[in-house]
Parts: sequence; C-alpha cells; structure tokens
Amino acid sequence: MSQKANKSCSSVVAASPLSILELYEERAHELRSFRLAELRSATSNYSRELKIGEGGFGSVYKGFLKTSRSHLGLRNDSGNVVVAVKKLNPNGMQGHKQWLAEVQFLAVVDHPNLVKLLGYCATDDGEQGPQRLLVYEFMPNKTLEDHLFNKAYPTLPWKTRLSIALGVAKGLQYLHEGLEIQVIYRDFKSSNVLLDEEFRPKLSDFGLAREGPVDGQTHVSTAVMGTYGYAAPDYVETGRLTARSDVWSFGVVLLELLTGRRAFDRSRPRGDQKLVDWARRHPAGTRWFSRLLDPRLAGRYSHRAAQDVAALAWRCLAERAGERPSMAEVARALERAARHEELDGPPEPPEEGSTPPHCHASSDSSSAARTAAATRRRMAHLAMLAAGANAAARAWRLGLTKTTAAPA
Repeated sequence: MSQKANKSCSSVVAASPLSILELYEERAHELRSFRLAELRSATSNYSRELKIGEGGFGSVYKGFLKTSRSHLGLRNDSGNVVVAVKKLNPNGMQGHKQWLAEVQFLAVVDHPNLVKLLGYCATDDGEQGPQRLLVYEFMPNKTLEDHLFNKAYPTLPWKTRLSIALGVAKGLQYLHEGLEIQVIYRDFKSSNVLLDEEFRPKLSDFGLAREGPVDGQTHVSTAVMGTYGYAAPDYVETGRLTARSDVWSFGVVLLELLTGRRAFDRSRPRGDQKLVDWARRHPAGTRWFSRLLDPRLAGRYSHRAAQDVAALAWRCLAERAGERPSMAEVARALERAARHEELDGPPEPPEEGSTPPHCHASSDSSSAARTAAATRRRMAHLAMLAAGANAAARAWRLGLTKTTAAPA
C-alpha cells in the first residue's frame, strides 16, 4: 500500500463506529468475574426457596453477596448486597452464544432503564461441566408480565402503566440512538421488563440483541428469533431486522398495558387469541373503545390519554416498517399523554350484549375484505331469488299443461 492510501484507509477506520465487541474490550474491566463457589454460597447452592424465575436461558435465583455495594458499582453501601443470579441451563434453548451476547451488550450499555449487569462466572466444573452464570442488580417487583396477568398481584394503576411505558420507550430510544452503534433489542416483551422498588422499568435479557445496520445498509439479515405474538410480521417474513422491528414489539406491549390481555392467549376463543386482531375490533373514537381497556382498572383512567396511547400503539403496529414512528417520537407522545390528569373512565359504554364491529375502521385490507364478503352475500341472494323464480315458472308451466290436458 502507498503511504497516501494507507493514510486514507486509517482516516476511514477512525471515523467508523466501534463494534460492540470493540466497545466491550474497552469496558470489560468494569465487570466483576465471580468465583463459582461464591455464587453457590450466595444462592445456598441454588436453593429452590431462592428461585425467582425461569426462562429459555435457565433459572434465576435471589442471592446474597458478602461484599459492599460500592465494590459492585452500586449506591448506598450498607451490609450484604442482594443480587439476581441467572444460571445457564446447558440443555436449554439458549446457549453460550446468547450468554456471551448478554455479557458483551450489558457491559457496554448504561442507562437508568436498562438492567445493570454486575458480573459473570465462566468456569468448568468437573462434575457438572461448563458453568455460565450472570449476576445482575436485584429487581424486587419482578416483571411487568407478572403485574399485568397474575391476578395475585394488585392492579397496576393507570399512571404507573404510563410511567412504565415511558421508561421502556426511553430505554429503547437509548439503544437505537444513544450509542456509537445502534443496538436492536429483538426480543422486547412484557416478561423482559423488570420493575424496581419504585416500579421503574428496566429492560433485561439481551441474549438476542443484535448490532444495527452499518455502512449505509438498511437492515440486518438474520435468522428469525424472538417470541410469537411480539415479533414484527415484516421481520418474521423476510428475516430483515431493523430498529422498527422493536417498535412493532413495543406497540404490542402498549396494547397489553391498555387491555390487561396477553399478546397471545390460547385459553381464549380462536378469534380472540391474538391480541392485535382482537384489539382492532375496538377502535378509538367509537363506543366499543371502552371494552378495549383493562376491566381491572374499573374506569380509573384518563379517557383522553387512553385514546392517545391507543392511537400511538396503532402507529407502532403499522404494517409497513417505514410508517412506524421512532422510539424518540414514541417517548414524546407518551410524555404528552401523561399530562392528562383527569381519571374520567369511559364516557359512553356500549349496551350489554351488543357485539363490537369485526374490523378496525382504518384498515384498508379489512375494508376490502368486508366489501368482498358483502358482494358474495349479494350474489348468493340473487342466485337464490333466481332459483326461486325458475322453480315458480316450472310450477306454473306444469299447472298449465295439466289444465290443458283435462277433459272439458
């Protein structure tokens, strides 16, 4: 290479954003490497009594570390530190690759609405083989999924729901826009939203996160991963991953916050199992909208704010990815909705026993389907009338023939 070409190449490299791996190498020293014996002791050898969760990665335990909070980069130094210890299940759906991705991404990110990774353990146990563990700050109020769908928990108030939605939006906005390189979360869902003692939300589980497109690319081509009911249809169909894929998933969770229904629920009738399809039958601006809202709220919400949040959810759930808002736009819209203080509930509930419309009014494809169905019904009706007319004509001719043939 000539000196001039070499200098030009160096300037391009210097201007290029660092990859997650390069950023991790810069900041890895901030994570603590735990000894396996230390984590076994902290969790009473992974006691069932200390088990607080389980997922594709493995089991999560509440642990007590004999160290100071300041030593782990946490505030309020007092006594033992309560942590969450996630232990990889070697036979589970996620493996070392996802474990490594979690370590690398969480070592790099730093935001109030993202869970803090304190350290990890990677060792080989002679008896049980390779051991992979992660140590996080402890989140005492478990997950958003627990509070929305587990009837053992008190109902989440309306303002708390809006606050959670706004916090999560800011966390995703940071991932999409606040780092040297874009991070696509790829598995956003209510079970991955942890809640601290003040119900502040924090995103967790970065095992499926990916770096966003670089060098002028519009998307990242990847194997389709995520959770059914939350994954964007354009990503599922094409494998093309963008930040707008996260926006779709956020729209689904907004509907969960509004309705108290799961994104996909097999226990419901077939036509109501998928939340997005069911919600389209309760459009804002109609008398059916009040049925969209979680009945556990018992009318204690701002009707105007609920309308605004529902409209925002449908923008996030636009079929074309390019028509979905950015997470920065979403955060601003939620801030505006949160300013509506009045808890006035539904203004005009529909009559009991009446049925909601079958389709969302703003859906072009649904409108076309209705038109086609109406056309088929009209054609069938005309065919029936024609058949009836032909039968009457045959009967008249038959009667005429009999009369003519009769003796005078």
